[in-house]
Amino acid sequence: MTWVVWLTGLPGSGKTVIARELMELLCVPVEMLRLDEFRKKLVPDPQYTEQERDLVYNAVGVMASLLASHGVNVVVDATAHRKKWRDRAREQISSFYEVYVKCPLEVCMKRESERKDNLIVSDIYRKALERKRKLEKGTPVQKSDVGDVIGVDVMYEEPEHPELVIETNITTPEEGARMIYAMLYPPAGEPPGRH
Repeated sequence: MTWVVWLTGLPGSGKTVIARELMELLCVPVEMLRLDEFRKKLVPDPQYTEQERDLVYNAVGVMASLLASHGVNVVVDATAHRKKWRDRAREQISSFYEVYVKCPLEVCMKRESERKDNLIVSDIYRKALERKRKLEKGTPVQKSDVGDVIGVDVMYEEPEHPELVIETNITTPEEGARMIYAMLYPPAGEPPGRH
């Protein structure tokens, strides 16, 4: 059975680390679609507008669907803060598994500030909070390299019925990857899915 696992959650929640751990754990061919890498190829000079995000998330969903239809398993590492994007992908993909990588915003902010591998913008939470404070004081703000930052400027729409929730403030990346693996490949006699 071919599947698509979409890891969704705030920036800094641990999606990429869990995805990498899962890739090492899997013994089947799998393609990983990291939104940060995908966005750079699709939109070389991203502006992070709602329209651009709509284009990028829909393109990731279509790519995952195409790969799955050709027998390729897919792990998607993408915030996808709007429920509509994840729902659209679910409609296109028969074996779609939404994994909510849940983490308190404060923990995400700390982790993100320590990241060394940001492909798009480093220290996004700090920059967004600085911009927000300036705007609240009425200070003019120059165009920023960060658009609306999820969790600061724009609300993250939590999944209503994900197949799996991994709380990364209490779960290690290795444990999270094993949880996904167990969901995809349950013990004999149990169907894959929500556990």
